[in-house]
Amino acid sequence: MIVLVANLGSTSFKYKLFDMSNDEQMLAEGDADRIGQGGSAWSVTSGTQTLDGVMDLDDHAAAVKLHLAKLVELEVIQSAEEVQAIGFKAVHGGPISGAVEVDEKVLQVMEDISPLAPAHNPPYIAAMRSFKEKLPRAQQVAAFETAFHQTIPMARQLYAVPYEWIEKYGIKRYGFHGASHGYIASRMKELAPDAKKIINLHLGGSCSICAIEDGKSVATSMGTTPQTGVFHNNRVGDFDAFATIALKKHGLTEDEIYTSLGKKGGLLGISGVSPDMRDVYVEAEKGNGRAELAIEAFVESCRHYLGAYVVDLGGVDAITFTAGIAQYNADIRERILKNLEFLGVKLDQKKNKSVKGNQESRVEASDSDAQIWVLPTNEELIVARQTVQVLNKQKV
Repeated sequence: MIVLVANLGSTSFKYKLFDMSNDEQMLAEGDADRIGQGGSAWSVTSGTQTLDGVMDLDDHAAAVKLHLAKLVELEVIQSAEEVQAIGFKAVHGGPISGAVEVDEKVLQVMEDISPLAPAHNPPYIAAMRSFKEKLPRAQQVAAFETAFHQTIPMARQLYAVPYEWIEKYGIKRYGFHGASHGYIASRMKELAPDAKKIINLHLGGSCSICAIEDGKSVATSMGTTPQTGVFHNNRVGDFDAFATIALKKHGLTEDEIYTSLGKKGGLLGISGVSPDMRDVYVEAEKGNGRAELAIEAFVESCRHYLGAYVVDLGGVDAITFTAGIAQYNADIRERILKNLEFLGVKLDQKKNKSVKGNQESRVEASDSDAQIWVLPTNEELIVARQTVQVLNKQKV
């Protein structure tokens, strides 16, 4: 079965194309960044062949169209019709969790719950409809990110809200990035089976931190929506809901407030420069005080959850870093782990600086009690497996 797995961020599109009937062979992969921001860098790679370039991609549907054409151009597939199934690393399904075939009912639930995932559900819905138009014969499966976090103890899932809000409206901590955290949990079982207490930092355009014990999620930073927890490229992260009252008194409408929190917050909001950490670093190095403040605030946000999860786990055997910022920014890793020797966590700065972000690397000092890893995630492989499982069950 040829499976294309689509992984959409709020401003990014990544995918991998697998032949799942041939030892899960990856046939190609591609990506595009800065979608909707102008000047999107895109690439498609198959074996030793790569096509890349820069162009304006207005939305995720435009990225889908581009990449399907490039896969044919590279002769990875003879036509788009060869793609038999599409797996989506879907974000929020509310009452739907796990992996399910996409149909109109699923799309409607995703549409209904879009206010809880405004940066993610709309582009996923658009991409699902776009793929349906371009590849009408390909079956679609949505693998929702919330599934991995269902093992979190109930006391950590709940907010202290009126209990009927939990029962009637589903207001609780769902957690997201489940495919990424789940992959790291399974990979660490192979790399370091003795590491039972793991804290994984998924830091990219979207960010979350997860406490993993014996391969299961026991706490995570995101809540009812992917807006919360560690702050993100342009999303606010943790925020006092009552502050909206003050903002309304200053004349802002509800739409203005929530649009700003979802699209003008995070790194962009503090720095005033960009939602992209790379751009923020460039400005900070030029002496831009707000850019440096954005970096410092991001680090403090990460350290807050890191400390909380050491308590939840009763210690830590390994700390893992994954996703774009965490894998490629040695300075961020160093800042997050600064002065943690009292926890038995000690970074080897030379190893840390020599990391190539797309390779698995171990970077703790020789006298560190905890392991420290930089690990590329493979959310797409997890979703591809889930896609095959869902579709094979239908054939039984």
